[in-house]
Amino acid sequence: MLQTMKTDIYFPNLGLAFRRLGNGITVFGFDIMYYGMIIVCGMLFGVLLACWRAKRAGEQPDMIIDFALYAIVAAVVGARIYYVAFAWDSFRDNPLSVFNLRTGGLAIYGGIIGGVFMAAVYARIRKISFCRLTDICAPALLLGQVIGRLGNFFNREAFGAYTDGLFAMQLDRRAAGSDFSCSVAALEQRYAGREEALSRILEIRNNAVWINGVEYIQVHPTFLYEMAWNAVLLLLLLLYTKHRAFEGEITLLYLAGYGLGRVFIEGLRTDQLFLWGSRIAVSQLLSALLVVLAAAMIAAGRLKLRERFSRRGRTKTG
Repeated sequence: MLQTMKTDIYFPNLGLAFRRLGNGITVFGFDIMYYGMIIVCGMLFGVLLACWRAKRAGEQPDMIIDFALYAIVAAVVGARIYYVAFAWDSFRDNPLSVFNLRTGGLAIYGGIIGGVFMAAVYARIRKISFCRLTDICAPALLLGQVIGRLGNFFNREAFGAYTDGLFAMQLDRRAAGSDFSCSVAALEQRYAGREEALSRILEIRNNAVWINGVEYIQVHPTFLYEMAWNAVLLLLLLLYTKHRAFEGEITLLYLAGYGLGRVFIEGLRTDQLFLWGSRIAVSQLLSALLVVLAAAMIAAGRLKLRERFSRRGRTKTG
């Protein structure tokens, strides 16, 4: 999409219209994208929430700020590696574009993996509890995700299949990515072997509408669905924190809750990353695995805790 393009975005069934909405500003000839600005805001507010949670947990907020400096870098690197690994066709002809983050291409699961890896390293070096650290930071990460998804709105990305439902969103076809402006032949070549993904994009193109002489596609705003899901999950985690049964449970609940929502939301998206040579959406598969693994670990943790209390009870009785 042209960085200087300003287009309208409509939610026709809600009666909402956003007129001449750009995706960035220009300062002294340098383009600054709203997406990047929003991501930075998400990081800052996330760090502030983590510092607040650390103080309530009896930890030093300075420790969180120190950790964040490393974790943010690791998360960005992880998010980029994850995206490039499963979208290599987009970078094959120009490998140096891998380092150009201004073109987009960050995957949240890669960011989570990078952040968790850095948490493990940091906890080991500082000799603090890994689970305690991640329990403090998990809701903060979720807040960053809530804010960050707003960036997808300005970028006209991370949307889903065609819909005429209540939350249907209409985007200028020219601003919606190359899948909606290239020839059908090019599209068929791009999605060879992934018929379901191809059919979704063709359905969107075939149901385009004209508004004031401009062609619009009509889709699910899946970024909005995920934003709402994450906001509810964040509230639940904050309320549950004082009731957690063991260290690490908040982290596991985050992984299970986020994964559960992502399984369904990812199934609606048209910009999925696929496992190499397959029709399997990698983030949907990873989400399902996280739900199962996190749920099993929560059950095991609670069972272990119950057995510990049971042994204590028998010891007192004896």
